[in-house]
Amino acid sequence: MGTKNGRAAAIRSIVRESSIRTQRELVDELHARGFDCTQATVSRDVSYLNLRKLPGGSYVLAEDLHLQRMLSEFAVSVKRSESLVVVRTQPGCASGVAGAIDDAELEHVLGSVSGDDTVLVVADSVATAEKLRSRLSVLAQK
Repeated sequence: MGTKNGRAAAIRSIVRESSIRTQRELVDELHARGFDCTQATVSRDVSYLNLRKLPGGSYVLAEDLHLQRMLSEFAVSVKRSESLVVVRTQPGCASGVAGAIDDAELEHVLGSVSGDDTVLVVADSVATAEKLRSRLSVLAQK
């Protein structure tokens, strides 16, 4: 299970599920998932996947940058209740944030509904809702 495509898929999953700040942390996470790779290999993967660093220092996928911009600019809070994640936004901004969440096609998101200043994101389980809340909080820098 050490192919480049398999490793790339694992990196995408890791970056979306956790707050990864260094390539060393990424190597450790990959090792935990059964990939035998070096930091030099991961460095090439980071470049290949076009990963970017957020101002807080965490890696983000390039395709998630729009979501990060929307959340960091408009989100007020990110909270969870069971399998639901509630994103409070500035007034009038919820539909744009919900659209960005939907466009990102995040794993385990069944869909979202928005009002004027609230987005309700439905996750497929309680466990994945907490991971989603954590990831959205990191992207929102909240």
